[in-house]
Amino acid sequence: MQTIVRDSDKKVTTKETMAKKVAVIGAGVSGLISLKCCVDEGLEPTCFERTEDIGGLWRFKENVEDGRASIYQSVITNTSKEMSCFSDFPMPEDFPNFLHNSKLLEYFRIFAKKFDLLKYIQFQTTVLSVKRCPDFSSSGQWEVVTESKGKEQSAIFDAIMVCSGHHILPRIPLESFPGIERFKGQYFHSRQYKNPDGFEGKQVLVIGIGNSASDIAVELSKKASQVFISTRQGSWVLSRISDCGYPWDMVFHTRFRSMLRNVLPRAVQKWMLERQMNQWFHHENYGLEPQNKYLMKEPVLNDDLPSRILYGAIKVKSRVTELTETSAIFEDGTVEEDIDVIVFATGYTFSFPFLEDSLVKVEDNMVSLYKYMFPPHLEKATLACIGLIQPLGSIFPTVELQARWVTRVFKGLCTLPSERAMMEDIIKRNKNRIDLFGESQSQILQTNYIDYLDELAEEIGAKPDLLSLLFKDPKLAVKLYFGPCNSYQYRLVGPGRWEGAKGAILSQKQRMLRPLKTRTLEPASNFPVSLLLKILGLLAVALAFFF
Repeated sequence: MQTIVRDSDKKVTTKETMAKKVAVIGAGVSGLISLKCCVDEGLEPTCFERTEDIGGLWRFKENVEDGRASIYQSVITNTSKEMSCFSDFPMPEDFPNFLHNSKLLEYFRIFAKKFDLLKYIQFQTTVLSVKRCPDFSSSGQWEVVTESKGKEQSAIFDAIMVCSGHHILPRIPLESFPGIERFKGQYFHSRQYKNPDGFEGKQVLVIGIGNSASDIAVELSKKASQVFISTRQGSWVLSRISDCGYPWDMVFHTRFRSMLRNVLPRAVQKWMLERQMNQWFHHENYGLEPQNKYLMKEPVLNDDLPSRILYGAIKVKSRVTELTETSAIFEDGTVEEDIDVIVFATGYTFSFPFLEDSLVKVEDNMVSLYKYMFPPHLEKATLACIGLIQPLGSIFPTVELQARWVTRVFKGLCTLPSERAMMEDIIKRNKNRIDLFGESQSQILQTNYIDYLDELAEEIGAKPDLLSLLFKDPKLAVKLYFGPCNSYQYRLVGPGRWEGAKGAILSQKQRMLRPLKTRTLEPASNFPVSLLLKILGLLAVALAFFF
């Protein structure tokens, strides 16, 4: 058994006993990386997965299953492969930059095979309960009850990693839609949506403006007679393609840009944000401008939404105030008749039915978990939630750093501060979150990306020291600061250091361009045309000056 020592100054300490057996609940992306991190730290994991396969949210199935995340057939990642891969396992060069769900699942299968993770997973096994043992205050142990093929089993574990995700229990606020009981058409939550078949010629109303709402509206607009998208607050919309054709996140998520966002006055930040978001198209003209446009809310990533609005296939509407048998009445007084289908893309609520209610609490629009992982009131820090977070960037490197830190806490190599210090951090973090992202229920797990990654890496001892690197390897230091902040950076130093990290950082552009180079072109002239134009321009100015 491991004894965790709480230390308010967060010094790294070890104890002679350690947690050995770790229960990992769920074999999605968080569960797979948690398994690897357990093995890397010499722990003994057992993963319980209620379905027959790995992949979690990213494994598409034709039918919706209770208790399991569900996606539509056309889902593509919103973060690029170089920003989404695990830190010591780059995606294959020939993989596209943004992956269809089937391609991402293929990467997970390659990853699981490479690190021999499947042997730790018990498939078709449902976790019924996770309870503290009677001697928890001294042992930190948990009793886990599972069910498989009608048979219940109980086992004792030294630590728990909850990796079951938060896209399972749909949120449909029907009480906010007076008249829904009279509506004669069809309505359902977006998790029920799979493909556009069967919507031909229909008038569809999509409630919400998140990524799922936008994807579904765009896809349905190619078959339905008309699609309406209703939004209370609007949203910024970004293309996956950014400057010079690079993936958006390779441009947006750099340490330099993150530094600017942290140090510039708020007024300047607001001006820069609005200017940047309106570069592609002017959101106000399309009815999409956010109600509070200066909040750093997660933007919608959709390459097609503006064009579908531009030629009328999608019409943006305000909040629905009432529904009749066949129509929708909106906040601005307009009415749309003959609505056939309503799709509620209204998000999800948290649900951990196997845990005691007191372990993961959501009160006053705040999740009471230290750094979104540890319940602060436990006598022993032997339970953590992995992936219960919504970063402004890829979730995959985020959950990996969470798992790396958690397993080192379980092992006794890292410590947590006192309960009081953790609660103070939770309250302070929540205030900052509201200031940056707002009080919307959909933003309750939102956090800055690079700041949070660095915070976790610092706990582990894996955060790169840019100043010392500037003297030792200036080329690499410049890449780290001005280039994309991807997961490889957190394998350069400290525990889990990977010899291939530097090479992966320096070659990421090559891997990004590889799947695009599918047509052989004649070598370009070595003499740049832009330089020639500049020279001719200078000559013209000189001639104008003399004559």
